[in-house]
Amino acid sequence: MNQSASKQASQSSQSIDSLEELCAHAVELEHESAGRFHQLADSMEVHHNAEVAGLFRELAQLSEAHAAAIEARAHGLALPRIPPWEFKWNCPDGPESHCLDEEVNYLMTATQALRVALFNEEQARAFYQGIADHTGDVRVRDLAAEMAAEEREHVRLLNEWLERQPPDLEPADDLDPPNVPE
Repeated sequence: MNQSASKQASQSSQSIDSLEELCAHAVELEHESAGRFHQLADSMEVHHNAEVAGLFRELAQLSEAHAAAIEARAHGLALPRIPPWEFKWNCPDGPESHCLDEEVNYLMTATQALRVALFNEEQARAFYQGIADHTGDVRVRDLAAEMAAEEREHVRLLNEWLERQPPDLEPADDLDPPNVPE
């Protein structure tokens, strides 16, 4: 990730100073991620791109499992209800659901889908690291650092998946492109 994106992630997250607020952000981040991956999978299925649809479903399940783990960890905490416009990340959606719309299309390959997921995991890692770097609360710092480490592990896993992909092929030509006015 470039230095500017890392700086933005750090600046947007610096005011999270309670475990409750951190957990509320983390749960929402994972639910947003799962929701976006399900949407992408549905879209790929409609366009008969079964391989990429399956990959997006698998990524959605991983996000759902991570959300469940965070919810279990937050059991007993009174998580605040945060309006969508008050979440402290630097993009309209959560860091793991930023989609790089120009990168996503119905003809995309598994390699391209994994690159989108990798970008999102790197954004999430930067988000949590920014919290750990700027909070004054030791418990928040420790949990945020642990979450950043988990995201680093997700990045490592996705890089392994990418290494197992065949050489990146260009997507098939779109024989019936959308009619978009210029």
